[in-house]
Order: sequence, then structure tokens, then C-alpha cells
Amino acid sequence: CSHTSASYTDSSDDETSPRDKQQKNSKGNGDFCIKNIKQADFGRREIEIAEQEMPALMALRKRAQGEKPLAGAKVVGCTHITAQTAVLMETLSALGAQCRWAACNIYSTQNEVAAALAEGGFSVFAWKGESEDDFWWCIDRCVNLEGWQPNMILDDGGDLTHWIYKKYPNMFKKIKGIVEESVTGVHRLYQLSKAGKLCVPAMNVNDSVTKQKFDNLYCCRESILDGLKRTTDVMFGGKQVVVCGYGEVGKGCCAALKAMGSIVYVTEIDPICALQACMDGFRLVKLNEVIRQVDIVITCTGNKNVVVREYLDRMKNGCIVCNMGHSNTEIDVASLRTPELTWERVRSQVDHVIWPDGKRIVLLAEGRLLNLSCSTVPTFVLSITATTQALALIELYNAPEGRYKQDVYLLPKKMGKRHSPPTPSFSVSLYPSFSLALPPPTLPPSALFQMSMWPVFTCLRSMPTSLS
Repeated sequence: CSHTSASYTDSSDDETSPRDKQQKNSKGNGDFCIKNIKQADFGRREIEIAEQEMPALMALRKRAQGEKPLAGAKVVGCTHITAQTAVLMETLSALGAQCRWAACNIYSTQNEVAAALAEGGFSVFAWKGESEDDFWWCIDRCVNLEGWQPNMILDDGGDLTHWIYKKYPNMFKKIKGIVEESVTGVHRLYQLSKAGKLCVPAMNVNDSVTKQKFDNLYCCRESILDGLKRTTDVMFGGKQVVVCGYGEVGKGCCAALKAMGSIVYVTEIDPICALQACMDGFRLVKLNEVIRQVDIVITCTGNKNVVVREYLDRMKNGCIVCNMGHSNTEIDVASLRTPELTWERVRSQVDHVIWPDGKRIVLLAEGRLLNLSCSTVPTFVLSITATTQALALIELYNAPEGRYKQDVYLLPKKMGKRHSPPTPSFSVSLYPSFSLALPPPTLPPSALFQMSMWPVFTCLRSMPTSLS
């Protein structure tokens, strides 16, 4: 039987807030705040399963742990806390980093994994079902520790960066850089940069080719169906679906739903993405043209107020509304919290919002990220993104002074060609470093140069020995 964040971690009958508990791991350490430390053994098994599907990250750990390229790094992180990110955290630790971690989403934490991390000595502050106050409290506990000063930030959504900027701006004097994964967080970084308020270099992982073309596209292509099926048991064949946004996330969602027999409409304001949707066989519409007839509404724009109260009022009875973007602002959920509307929780992460005339819509995860709130995501794809994050941390942490200014940068594709390794035997050059336990492939120099990113992600899979 497979237990996931959508099933196992909801099974606890203990309603006591973790903030009111005094917990310690087997070594007597209590510098963490999680749901239940007794779930650690189960969480460890989840992490071990994830390791089998994360060859890139495990290859990086095996290759570089002797050199400790992150020795002295004090990384404060705010990401989804799942078995996959646990593998990332343990990899960073193996490379020499000290880590303190909080969750970037109040629903996505796997409690058993958080317990395993706490048992392993990590300072983790997260549990599934946090309140908004809990969310910011956990971030503050990560950052505000006497005698411990972070020098690297790993963020997903920008909330951690925002909190430090707002509450502890002096910390940026010792922080070497920020690594940001999501489109929402990257947008916030560009706003800071444009205003001249970005204090340190930042690496935009979201727009790296590995994140865009693998995580955003293929991860969402598989997980959108999983999230919808687990929460609503909906049949996709014949359903009319509108997908708001045709970026990489939207492309993945549309492809999956089309393959299942759904009639898919697309809304898109970018002319290039709109043309791509048209060429892929989807009908381009304005939301107000189809809002009365569609069965499912999915947002994946990275914007805010995409589905406002006016559209929610006009939806048909039983319409399913969900979000696949990082931010919870794409659907105007706040406008639904009014006296005339009734909220009815029907199962975990599923609410019926009922109008006075009896019409109801099905709102999933209160407008938060559907796949990580309500289901799971493909581990192998997350290995790609996690390895990219680790490499970005290594690059920023070891970069000589002056290489990066106070601006937002894309992860260099040719990082290995110009990286000055912290020790003579360690290099961030991706191809030589990660072709472990394999005969050296016969590749022309031009191919090695151009293929600067992808070989790491297939290094323990079937690798060709020649390229014609």
C-alpha cells in the first residue's frame, strides 16, 4: 500500500498544534517543530524510495561529498517538504552545508518526511495544515536563531526572501546569494532588482532549461490528473475544461487532459504561447466566453486575480476550480468568504462553496497548488530540478567576488567551462562529474559543449556510448 501526503499524513487524530508540543529526537535534540516525531521511521522509508528515482542528485552526492563544496554554507530553505526535497536537503548536508528549513506551502508537507528529517538532525519547522500564522512563525524560527547566521537562501515562491528583507534586512550583509525556483518568486526578485533593492545576487532556477522543460512541463502533465482524480474522482472523458495560461505548466496540463478525452479550451495573453496553443489543436477563448459551460477551471499563469468573483458567480453547478500555479492568488478565494456563501468541507482539501440558490462549486486546496497539496509529483522529474538547485547553490557560494552583482541571473549553461572549483579535484562541470560507473562515451567536443545540462539526469539510466 502506498501512503502519500494526501493520505497518510491526514490520518493523525492528534489535533494539538505542534507549536504547543515539546518534542525531541532520539539524540535529545529539540530544534525543530513538526507534527509527530514518532513517524520518523516511516518517513525514512519514503526518502529511501525517493532516492531510487533521483539518480542525478545521488550522483552529485556521491561525486562531491568528499570535496565538500558547500563546507561553511549555512542554507536557510523554504520549499515543499516532501521525500524528494528531503533527498535534496540530505545531499546539501553531505556536501558540507548546515540547513534550516520551513515549508513554502501550508498543505504540501509530508509529516512523516519532516519527522525523518528531524530525527536525522535537521532543523525543520513544518507540518501539513499550518495556519497562515503558523506559516510565518515557522519561517521566523528558521531564520531567527541566536548564534546562527544564514549565508545562502534557497527559496520557492519568495516568501522566505520577503521575510528576511522585511524583518532582518541586516542579514543580507552576510548572505552570498539566493536561489529561487518558482515563477512567482523570480517575479518578486525582478521587482526588487528593478527598484534597486536587491541586496545580493540571485539565481533564477525557474527559467533554466532543466526546470522549464522538465519540471514545469512533464511534472504537471502527470500530476494534474493525479490531483484531480484523488480529490474529486472525476471522469475526464467528455468534460469541458478551460486552462488559463499556456506556459510550460499549461502545456503539460492541456496535453494530459486532451489525451484523456477532455474538450480543452485555453486562455492566454502572450501571442507566442497563444499561437502554440492554436498549433497544438486547442481552441483559444476568453474566459468569459466559456465560464458558464465548462466543467473544470484550471489556472496556471503565475498571475493574480485570474478567476475573480464575477466568473465564480457565473460558473455552472458542480464546476471544479483549482490552481496549478505556485501562488494562491490566481483564484480570488478571499471574495468567496462572504456571509451569503456557505463553505462545506467534504473531504481533505475539497470544499463545496454554496450560493443562496443552491448552486455549488468544488474548490480544491483553497486555491493553492493542486498537485503538491492534494497528491504527489513524479520523483524523477524533481531530481532534475533539485540537482539544478544544488548546482546553483554551489555556483553562487563558490563564485569569486565580483562575478555576480546584485541582480538576477540565469543558471549558466556553460557553468562547467568557466567555473573555478573550490578544490582542484572538484568541478561543477556537469558531464565529466556525473558520468559515474560508466565507460567514457565517445562524444565530439561540440556535443560536450552543447549538452551542458542534460547528461546528469540520465547518468544512471541508459547512456549512449557514441553520438553520431
